[in-house]
Amino acid sequence: MNRQPGLSVRFKLTLSYAGFLMFAGLLLLAAVWVFLLRYVPDRAMLINPDDRLNNGVFPVRSVLLDVFVPRAAAVLAFLLAFGLVGGWILAGRMLAPLTRITDATSTAAKGSLSHRIRLPGRNDEFRELADAFDTMLARLEAHVAEQRRFAANASHELRTPLAISQALLDVARSDPAQDLGEIIGRLHAVNTRAIDLTEALLMLSRADQRSFTREPVDLSLLAEEAVETLLPLAEQRGVTIETSGEIAPAFGSQALLLQLTTNLVHNAIVHNLPDRGAVWLETAARPETVLTVENRGEKLSPQLVSTLTEPFRRGTERIRTDHAGVGLGLAIVRRITEVHDGSLTITPRPEGGLRIEVRLPAPPALSPKDN
Repeated sequence: MNRQPGLSVRFKLTLSYAGFLMFAGLLLLAAVWVFLLRYVPDRAMLINPDDRLNNGVFPVRSVLLDVFVPRAAAVLAFLLAFGLVGGWILAGRMLAPLTRITDATSTAAKGSLSHRIRLPGRNDEFRELADAFDTMLARLEAHVAEQRRFAANASHELRTPLAISQALLDVARSDPAQDLGEIIGRLHAVNTRAIDLTEALLMLSRADQRSFTREPVDLSLLAEEAVETLLPLAEQRGVTIETSGEIAPAFGSQALLLQLTTNLVHNAIVHNLPDRGAVWLETAARPETVLTVENRGEKLSPQLVSTLTEPFRRGTERIRTDHAGVGLGLAIVRRITEVHDGSLTITPRPEGGLRIEVRLPAPPALSPKDN
């Protein structure tokens, strides 16, 4: 914003300090003068009776006035000079932390997010502001780094199917004897994967925008719908699904929460044992709304599990199988949970597989008009 130049805060504080000191001095001098007027007589008899000056009467108040006024003016001048100099020094010391905060803000505005204020001293308003600013910079730096990794990974993931398609088309063009049916089938699979990735990116973007209507939702019904949708895939891979629990009311977007549930069930089915695979779903209200999904699978380390919600990360890094997904399933789950003010916990099971728990706030109580 273009603003007109104005006085600095330090100069304003200096004038304020000096003005307050002058006002306090005036009040003190006025109190002294009132005291003199009240307790000092207007005139006094001379001690020497032979002194005939003014008929033996001395004008006390007029003499005090002649003496008091110039000295009071000198005192006020001293207070003004002392207030300006002292106020300038005090204002500079008081505003020194603000200068550091301003410098850090300017550095961040130029794109450097690694700088921190780290203001020393005991806690006060400036320290609270500096600490809050440092926290904001840390979060912003982490977010920017995450977005850069996401953009790089997304570019890599989108480039892969395009490169494969280009290679298949080059083969078909250079060797007419190739089986076109096989090439078309492979192109169809690659194109389907690219579409799935694009839709996942759009879903993640939609969740980030928080542009959705909140409404009462029952997670237990969404879990049943997700299981019914993915049951053919589970049967194809020999995975059994068991559901249990109770009504789990939540408040949010039904479409996003259904996507969350579907992603969890799909992830549990795909990353399972090749035989005797199993998935367990449970819903509860404690009073938070809780959705728990567990599955069998390979044993995973806590270090690897902690990275599974990052975009394009999989339990087996980038090794792909059929239905392996695009690496955004748990990233979408995490973001949908966050925009619904919930929490996501992923822990490895001792016998192998994962236990994923989504906790959402209990829905607000309905008013009698809503019932």
